[in-house]
Amino acid sequence: MGQSLTIQAVIDGMQLDILAGENGVDRKVNNPSLSKPGLELAGMFDFYEHDRIQIIGSKEGTFFHWLNEADQNIRVRMLFEKQPPAFIFSRNVEVPELFLRLGDEFSIPVLKSSYSTTSLFSELFSFLQAKLAERISLHGVLMDINGVGVMITGKSGLGKSEVALELIRRGYMLVADDMVEVYQREKGVLIGEAPELLKKYLEIRGIGIVNVIYLFGAKAYRENKKISLLVELEKWDVFRKFDRLGLQQEKRKIFDTEVTYVALPITEARNTATLVEAAAYDYKSKSMGYHSSLEFNEELNEKIKKNQNVSEDKK
Repeated sequence: MGQSLTIQAVIDGMQLDILAGENGVDRKVNNPSLSKPGLELAGMFDFYEHDRIQIIGSKEGTFFHWLNEADQNIRVRMLFEKQPPAFIFSRNVEVPELFLRLGDEFSIPVLKSSYSTTSLFSELFSFLQAKLAERISLHGVLMDINGVGVMITGKSGLGKSEVALELIRRGYMLVADDMVEVYQREKGVLIGEAPELLKKYLEIRGIGIVNVIYLFGAKAYRENKKISLLVELEKWDVFRKFDRLGLQQEKRKIFDTEVTYVALPITEARNTATLVEAAAYDYKSKSMGYHSSLEFNEELNEKIKKNQNVSEDKK
């Protein structure tokens, strides 16, 4: 993925307790995949994935105690000698003294989680995948409008932040203003969030930077959101032709994911926030199987067909 993360960042993000190897918290994690070294504890190191964080769950913990002391010392030392980023023990697993001693010896963090093994594996993988994914920064505003992640773009000065402010006032949630960091969690799923410095803040010309949580409460903000719809604000151009029926559905590609795209021409007489809100609701209705434009087009064609039949009968 090209990104890296320190073990200290993993400790902070996952709220882990460090039991040993504190000198190794600056070790880098480059791979979001995880490993459970059960085969290695059994003595098979041919496929040891030592570039991954090692998870010790109930099965691995139980198997360790079945081994005699000599095998425990040999195999656990071999686990550490390959220099994995860290070892994390799940909630119900007792951490053997041997791991603590070798953690300090090799400066490899030995950590403890409050999650059960299955939850730890799932939560940690999602955390690493999000943090290590390739990211791009897009200029715009990201909103959660009735469950639809709407990315509002357009040239500076068109009032994107003011639109966001009105949408927040109507009860919707801000995700990011001005700059949106976007990463692909998997093909077809784009996630957007604000850069760390800009989280919770909205810039309003004439007023300045405001904290939306202080102004509107915690319900006005969310940390991240899947991007489902791109809405580009454009100044009204009488020479520009727009799809008046809405039968054409444009897409824009970000990474490997195609996202539905809508261009909204704006003037002083048009309520831009209402237009963006309508676009989000229209997208949601289409995703649920109801397409207003197609329904109208079918009714129109049926009406034309009936009128043609009536005309032919009169001849």
